[in-house]
Amino acid sequence: MYREQHSPRKYEEHAYILDFNPRGKSTTVKGRDGIIITAIGEDRLTLLEILGVPNSTFEIGEKIYIGKEGRTKVLSVLGKLDYEHISSSSQTELETVVENIVSENESKFVEYLNNAQPLTPRIHALELIPGIGKTYMKIMIEERDKKKFESYADLQDRVGFKEPIKHISERIMDEITGESRMNLFVKK
Repeated sequence: MYREQHSPRKYEEHAYILDFNPRGKSTTVKGRDGIIITAIGEDRLTLLEILGVPNSTFEIGEKIYIGKEGRTKVLSVLGKLDYEHISSSSQTELETVVENIVSENESKFVEYLNNAQPLTPRIHALELIPGIGKTYMKIMIEERDKKKFESYADLQDRVGFKEPIKHISERIMDEITGESRMNLFVKK
């Protein structure tokens, strides 16, 4: 089947489990019950409510396949959730899972840093990431113009910007919780 590579996917392929209730009731679809899973999509970073296959086992932090074809543990993706409406244990797990996503998808986030542009004449997208002020931003732009960053380690070595995973994760958390007005990473 021919599919354009650059067209943005509207659906997540994978999600990470934040919490699940083996005998839960859906909050997004009336009358649906069973194994109700709260998860975060790997690509679009949206909070999702998922219905698990009966008698399947799930673990917090587990990466599950939720793509259109060939699901094994997932009956359906029921809908999107708002941060305020997820359990407190989901909220607690979120930070760890987001850091995990940011470290496992290193090339995606490094590519973002390599291509980030000014948002307005006064604000650059890079500056919206915690820990990157004007100084780091200038160095990052100078360095990436010479040669694109290849990894978080490369970025740290050349720019001196410490703990990029922690800072990018912090930004994603702000976007998920609604602290930030503009989203760089989380797709609504």
